[in-house]
Amino acid sequence: MKIHEYQGKALFRQSGVPVLEGIMAKTPDDAVAAYEKLGGKIAVVKAQIHAGGRGKGTIKDNADQRGVVVCKSADEVRAAAAALIGKTLVTIQTGEEGKVVNQIFVEAGCDIARELYLGIVVDRAAMKPVLMVSTEGGVEIETVAEETPELIFKEHFDPAVGLEAFQVRKLCKKLGITGAAAKAASKFMPAICRFFVDFDCSMCEINPLVITGDEQMVALDAKIDFDSNALFRHKDLLELRDLSEEEPSEVRASESGLSYVKLEGNIGCLVNGAGLAMSTMDIIKYHGGQPANFLDVGGGANAQQVTEAFRILLSDPNCKGVLVNIFGGIARCTTIASAIIEASKTVGFTVPLVVRLEGTEVEEGRKMLAESDVDIITATDITDAAEKIVAATK
Repeated sequence: MKIHEYQGKALFRQSGVPVLEGIMAKTPDDAVAAYEKLGGKIAVVKAQIHAGGRGKGTIKDNADQRGVVVCKSADEVRAAAAALIGKTLVTIQTGEEGKVVNQIFVEAGCDIARELYLGIVVDRAAMKPVLMVSTEGGVEIETVAEETPELIFKEHFDPAVGLEAFQVRKLCKKLGITGAAAKAASKFMPAICRFFVDFDCSMCEINPLVITGDEQMVALDAKIDFDSNALFRHKDLLELRDLSEEEPSEVRASESGLSYVKLEGNIGCLVNGAGLAMSTMDIIKYHGGQPANFLDVGGGANAQQVTEAFRILLSDPNCKGVLVNIFGGIARCTTIASAIIEASKTVGFTVPLVVRLEGTEVEEGRKMLAESDVDIITATDITDAAEKIVAATK
């Protein structure tokens, strides 16, 4: 689950991670009031969307309007707010469709001496969180990783212990941080690592992380993803969820207990098991097709969930065919076959449907489908299924 920058910074402040003062606003008048409350000097107006690259992003139909604007007067704040709120911001991470800006963040300015990068993710190979820092703050980390990977410095840490003092010293030496700034880092870096663990984050990124003129370390950004599987421990965080920033079909799927991610292809995939779903997507690509989604109905899928899965798949105007790839383990093939037949009556299949069943009660399941009046293209294995659905959609 993602949250906005202004929400992340409120959590940072509660956790002892230094941030600047700022106020969220939804109208130009609110933005001006926020500017005056912050002292009426230099302020930064920031579009609030669930995507990075806002500083270099531009408003659709207005290439001169950036998603982050430095303002020196109330009039400039009002103009920036009016140019952002309700408009579509396109960044390197949103794709060409962009995201609508529903609110902005008016933040006090500061004296920036240096800009750094800081990010924390889970390194699954090492089975530990890893803190990554770089001297290249304000630049997309993907660009740094591709062009100058030697400028990214990493330290793994034990989540039960946190980032240790010697690790902070190592990173400060590599970043060229000394004196009072190094002392600030000795508090900042362990605090952000504790935050990552305490809130069950899957990603936490600060770009830029700045060292101010008085050698303090401040988070000038807050891009946070929480592990959705751990939200039962943080029910208060659910209040921060902004459904308007999420794909409606993905929200609908989650409400039915389905794991669904919308993609840009034209072949819908209905699969049980995350690994099998990814393999299905891969083999569709291998045979020249483009998957329209990732969809895992789970091992215990019932007729109601399968029906809803078909509704979601067929609601995508780009979907020109559906591949059902089921390995019957917990969910028997007869259960899935019955669900497909029921779904056909409720939803109605208007695109080619290729079905591959394997596993428990597979012969009975295939017989049920063969004897039904559902228009189905059967497949013997996953390769056969991929070839048939790619051919059917072409």
